Amino acid sequence: MERSNERPSADRPPTIRGVAERAGVSKSLVSLVLQGSPRVSEGKRQAVLDAIQELGYRPNAAARSLVARRTHTVGVLLDDMRNPWFVEVLDGLNSLLHAHGLRMLMADGRLDRRAGQDFARTFLELRVDGIVVVGTLPDSAGLAEVAERLPTVIAGDHGPRLPRVDIVANDDERGARLATEHLIGLGHTRLAHIAGQGLVGEARRRGFEAAVRAHGPGLSAVVESGDGTEEGGYRAAVRLLNPARGGERPTALFAFNDISGVGALSAAEELGLAVPADLSLVGYDNTYLSRIRHLWLNSVNNASHEVGRRAARCLLDRMERPDGPAARQLVAPELEIRGSTAPPRPA
Repeated sequence: MERSNERPSADRPPTIRGVAERAGVSKSLVSLVLQGSPRVSEGKRQAVLDAIQELGYRPNAAARSLVARRTHTVGVLLDDMRNPWFVEVLDGLNSLLHAHGLRMLMADGRLDRRAGQDFARTFLELRVDGIVVVGTLPDSAGLAEVAERLPTVIAGDHGPRLPRVDIVANDDERGARLATEHLIGLGHTRLAHIAGQGLVGEARRRGFEAAVRAHGPGLSAVVESGDGTEEGGYRAAVRLLNPARGGERPTALFAFNDISGVGALSAAEELGLAVPADLSLVGYDNTYLSRIRHLWLNSVNNASHEVGRRAARCLLDRMERPDGPAARQLVAPELEIRGSTAPPRPA
């Protein structure tokens, strides 16, 4: 077959026919090379690859998907993109997915609280190869539906428990105990917790309360509800620390996450309390917020990057073995000590 010496014009991108002509092979053989088929000799494979390079040919992803019945994409549903913790989970998730030729398509559950009902249909229509749910899903009905048809993994939350749906999360109860025991070890006896929502919030509250119980009746502890946002942390801290509340104010506070902790810092400042001299404060998630120098917040490192990486590994394994039993992995947390805690002032 005569090799074509024409290069495509700027308004006529190279085609698979042009690649075949340049390489001196058939279009079907070019398709086999693009699919990575082992049924192609090394000489012809190299000729096709050289032609692709010379012409600047880029295979049509949609066409390849129809042939291979795979799109090489993964649907990722986030609970709330505003939380920097999710960015670090995504970094760990993408590092492994990208290495295996998979791209992420993301949706933010906060933008449409109907996402728990709609995301299943959306991702199924996009023909993704698998689903990763990052954080708490507003409604598990959609997840159960999609898990029946696609490999599915939950990252960063503890439920719902569904057949063939793997869970990778932080050991939140243990992390909360680490934070609370640190405050008790400094000598604080009046403690408070700004609680979060969902299964993660429940686990962290259990850890806080378990640590208080374990250290005897000499401690007082109060829990104030929050919503995981900076504004929610601020309002909860005002309720906990305002002198109008009556009684002795807490000298140590454990916040559900770093964002709530930043809100609590603002509340303490407005009430004239210095951190850590008047109030010791610990956050959770060890996001970049806790590492900002003028905040320098003690925080529980929940290994967000590792959670994402393990979730990606679980998804890749489930793609290979879709009917395997559901697995649950808990990543061990560590407490990062910075500058937001100190022993209480002498009475």
